[in-house]
Amino acid sequence: MIIFNFEPHFTLIFMTIHKEGYIPLAITITVLSLLNLAVSKFLGDIPFVQSAVLGFSAFVFILILQFFRSPKRTTITDVDHIIAPADGKVVVVEEVVEGEYFNEKRIQISIFMSPLNVHVNRSPVAGIVKHFQYNPGKYLVAWHPKSSTENERTVAVVETEKGVEILFKQIAGAVARRIKWYIKPGDKIGQGEEYGFIKFGSRVDIHVPVGTAINVSMNQVVNGGETVIATLK
Repeated sequence: MIIFNFEPHFTLIFMTIHKEGYIPLAITITVLSLLNLAVSKFLGDIPFVQSAVLGFSAFVFILILQFFRSPKRTTITDVDHIIAPADGKVVVVEEVVEGEYFNEKRIQISIFMSPLNVHVNRSPVAGIVKHFQYNPGKYLVAWHPKSSTENERTVAVVETEKGVEILFKQIAGAVARRIKWYIKPGDKIGQGEEYGFIKFGSRVDIHVPVGTAINVSMNQVVNGGETVIATLK
């Protein structure tokens, strides 16, 4: 049973579906329904084929359905904490020269989201959006070192109440080619608050000041809006 309401999401049994999934799911249901009707009409006398197509349709629908899930997360706010902006696995923890905004050394933490992860993006800190920019680009695989600077991406900078600026990027991958964002310069955003969504496999980079205590390690799995990935000093 699907319960519709006027909120940004609707609830499907025990699963909450993100608003970005409405159209893809509607298209999926339509295409799969037409496929099964065609099979029933023209190949209905071959039970094996009809069952196989029905099973395939159910698999595809569940796969897409789970991709657009949007579980409720509880963020324990702290002005000194940097919260994971996405679900996934930590693939980079290193000091780099950030060249798109700061033009100085920062510690980069990168989180890779597979197609099986939740793809909601959340702000790692609370504050004011000081900078936001969309950059068109390539579609290298999300774990490629150059994906941070050459792929399609957004760059956001939020200044905390202590005056610390934290930069984070949405980065499209080889499959993910649709980045959605809901913020602009001047907006006030809460820690753990949703600010965007990336469809079908992607990556998020966070750049924090040198000297920040890093609380995660390579290949660690994190939960967006909940895992404390770093602590400001």
